[in-house]
Amino acid sequence: MNLLNHVAIIMDGNGRWGLRYKNSRNLGHKEGLKTVEKIIKSSIRNKIKFLTLYAFSTENWKRPKKEINYLFNLLENFLTSRLDDIHNQKIKIKILGYKKFSKKLNNLLNYAEKKTIKNTKLQINLALNYGSKLELINAFKEIKRGKIKINEKNLEKYLQTKNIPDPDILIRTGNTKRLSNFLLWQLAYSEIFFEKKLWPAFTEKDYIKIIKEYKNIKRNFGRI
Repeated sequence: MNLLNHVAIIMDGNGRWGLRYKNSRNLGHKEGLKTVEKIIKSSIRNKIKFLTLYAFSTENWKRPKKEINYLFNLLENFLTSRLDDIHNQKIKIKILGYKKFSKKLNNLLNYAEKKTIKNTKLQINLALNYGSKLELINAFKEIKRGKIKINEKNLEKYLQTKNIPDPDILIRTGNTKRLSNFLLWQLAYSEIFFEKKLWPAFTEKDYIKIIKEYKNIKRNFGRI
């Protein structure tokens, strides 16, 4: 039976769910936040140590400005109202990506990381303004600047996920089968589960089903 240490999730389908059931993409994002809370609680119950959530990609800036502003306000309100509870649950927050947001949001993200830095029950890696291609380019730039040998070990020192184990599982909801520039290096040997349900409709039962399936997969890593 496989041990499960790190789950990564592409939370796709909020906007489509919102248009279908609430006539509003924004309300879909709001509903999706409820699913995030359920999955966090389930991850703790299942003793998962790392949960990486793809919240906003470097390509998502192409979306309408009103939707982007709503997303960031939703995040600000969530962290402002729930950070103490997150900290009390011994959850660590780490931001993956590049903090090029408003001064208020940047300060809030920095504060969340600092406040929770010693927590060890669950580490939530929140991918914001994250793109794997940019991450890799920047890593190679650092290697070149340091004039060190190009190899896997040195490259991984300069990735945003330094000191974080690679995901055992990638889950993508929303009935879309692509990686969307997410953890391209780190997902090399991850088991990938594409889920038809849109993110707000994804339940703890669905999550547990995937976890159980993963634990029974024969993982060869190139061996027979």
